[in-house]
Amino acid sequence: MKRAVLEQTRLSSNKKTGRLESRTWKLMLRNWQLYVLVLPAVIYLIVFQYAPLYGLQIAFKQYSATKGIWASPWVGFDQFERFFQSASFVTTLTNTLYLSVYELILFPIPIVLALLMNHLVGPYKSVVQTILYWPHFISTVVLVGMLSLFLNPRSGLVNHFLGSAGLPSVHFMAEPGWFSSIFVWSGVWQNAGWGTIIYLAALTAIHPELHEAAIMDGANKLDRIRHIDLPGIMPTVIIMLLLAFGSFMTVGFEKAYLMQNPQNAPASEIIQTYVYKSGLLGAQFSYSSAVGLFNNAVNFLILVVMNGILKKLKQTTLW
Repeated sequence: MKRAVLEQTRLSSNKKTGRLESRTWKLMLRNWQLYVLVLPAVIYLIVFQYAPLYGLQIAFKQYSATKGIWASPWVGFDQFERFFQSASFVTTLTNTLYLSVYELILFPIPIVLALLMNHLVGPYKSVVQTILYWPHFISTVVLVGMLSLFLNPRSGLVNHFLGSAGLPSVHFMAEPGWFSSIFVWSGVWQNAGWGTIIYLAALTAIHPELHEAAIMDGANKLDRIRHIDLPGIMPTVIIMLLLAFGSFMTVGFEKAYLMQNPQNAPASEIIQTYVYKSGLLGAQFSYSSAVGLFNNAVNFLILVVMNGILKKLKQTTLW
């Protein structure tokens, strides 16, 4: 009797599953145009994002070009231990962490700019937006060239002003102590205006009646920013902050490498430049893969921890 009931339950479950699958296929066939549209993006992700993960195994091997990835001998965590015991570990990790924290501290700047721009009226708003946006379209190579030109110890504009004020000339690009500030603040100048777009888009989603009601109650602009705008964009702010934590250890390689010279190397040598030098220039493919994997693993760990903390606080999270 019991066996018959179980058999009947199994048949009933199979019928339900079959009906669900049939319905899913019908829905997919009915909306086939959407699947065709998304297909190029899926192919791109598979080819350029997931397929290269196959090469990650060389971080645990002694890679030999003649043997190939699969046939190269396994060495376990030897490449990681070599990096942790190297003289470059402390320097690169410290510089990377310092630049990452420095950039994270300045994370609120685009938010403040967006809040201020949102309350501008008339032609001033478009003028301010244009002035703030256009540095984003300057390439990294041109930006570093501009920095070298403006900060030149002999003919640079900055040193010209310092000389006019009776101060000695400073070779900013060769001083390790100036590297982090030049790196971070030039990035703020270049990208802060562009970053405001996301927050301005979030601000437009706030219903105008809230502001009208607040004005009727006598609220000034500061009160409206504090009690309407900031709470309204807070989910967007949290998501952007989470994404920033997800790339916490990923400091811009191109800019750091272009700004780097032998004089400022003690402050400008970060994990990304070290990976490039040891991997592509030094042909230590397994070692550089291990260093890069370590960097990405730390990023992922920070993202998971921060997402978990925000979930505990019942805030917006990525998953």
